[in-house]
This record gives sequence, C-alpha cells and structure tokens, in this order.
Amino acid sequence: MLERGILCILIGAAVLIAPSFLQSPTWREMVGGAYIVGWFALVLGIALVVVDLLQRAKAKGR
Repeated sequence: MLERGILCILIGAAVLIAPSFLQSPTWREMVGGAYIVGWFALVLGIALVVVDLLQRAKAKGR
C-alpha cells in the first residue's frame, strides 16, 4: 500500500504543479481544470501512506 500511496502523491503533485510549467495555454487550462483531482490524489496518497505506516507499527509492536 505504501507504493500506491507514494504514486498517488506524485500524481497529485504533478497535476497541481504542472500548469506553471506548461507553455501551451490549452494544456495549461486543461491540466489546471483538474486541480480537484490533483488534491484528491494528494490526500488519498497521504492517507494510504499513513495507514500503511500505522499497520507496520502495529505489527511491529506485537
């Protein structure tokens, strides 16, 4: 689950950061319009990483 979380974080960050680097106004508007998806992926990725770390800590404590 850790790998999926990290991948979601990377995708979310890319969607949020990409519009500032894109030259084409069409691409900038298209990717910029997906900022909600970017935030969702970022939050989902963070949640997956936290859950995985908590599960590992719980299993290690036994």
